[in-house]
Amino acid sequence: MNWSEPQHETDTPALSTVASEAGEGAPPATALFNGDSGELPLDTRRALVQLLSGPALDGRRHAKLWPILLRDEVTVRRRLAELFLELVIDRDMQVAFTRQADTGDLEVPLLLRRAQLTFIDSILLLYLRQRLTQADAQGERAVVDLGEIVDNLTLYERAASTDRAGFTKRVNASVEKIKKHNILQKIRASDERFEISPTLKLLFSAEEIQTLTALYRRMAAGDPAALGKQPTPDEEDEQ
Repeated sequence: MNWSEPQHETDTPALSTVASEAGEGAPPATALFNGDSGELPLDTRRALVQLLSGPALDGRRHAKLWPILLRDEVTVRRRLAELFLELVIDRDMQVAFTRQADTGDLEVPLLLRRAQLTFIDSILLLYLRQRLTQADAQGERAVVDLGEIVDNLTLYERAASTDRAGFTKRVNASVEKIKKHNILQKIRASDERFEISPTLKLLFSAEEIQTLTALYRRMAAGDPAALGKQPTPDEEDEQ
């Protein structure tokens, strides 16, 4: 009796250790592929990837992902915070995107790349933002065509260039850049008509719109002080 009791006590921890080690090596119940150690379900991962690939998760364009994001908002915020990112959601516009978290004096790596805007890019975005506001006020879709964009931006041609052909080329290049960020979305069956993404509302506040509009109008009028604030064009715009 004295022999059997100590033997039983030593055997039990050994068996539990083996079981524990076997459990640690087993894939989680949420595993989706060989070697997957992730914990999130497939649809939540898709929403997270869309946010990280950017520029936004649009409830209209990503109708299946939008309710998933709202359902798992807390989890997604937690995952993004681990990357020093913040989740921004506008439920009225059904738009969500990520931005660098305000970490104060803490030095952290930057995951998101900032897009460098030229003067042409800036006035194009400002024009699109104004068109978006007008369309919302009238309850319409914010649709523009390439000819309309060029015609409206020619007001600033003198501030940007003295060469009409070169200016038009730079406007076209800027449109292509904005398209890559999904702010302009091509309408089916048309290569020159686009819908403006509601994401643009989150990029310019009302105060910024007023300030930029005043500055660019002064540029268009040839105000030397305003022209001195004109951004330097990117090299790609000069090609």
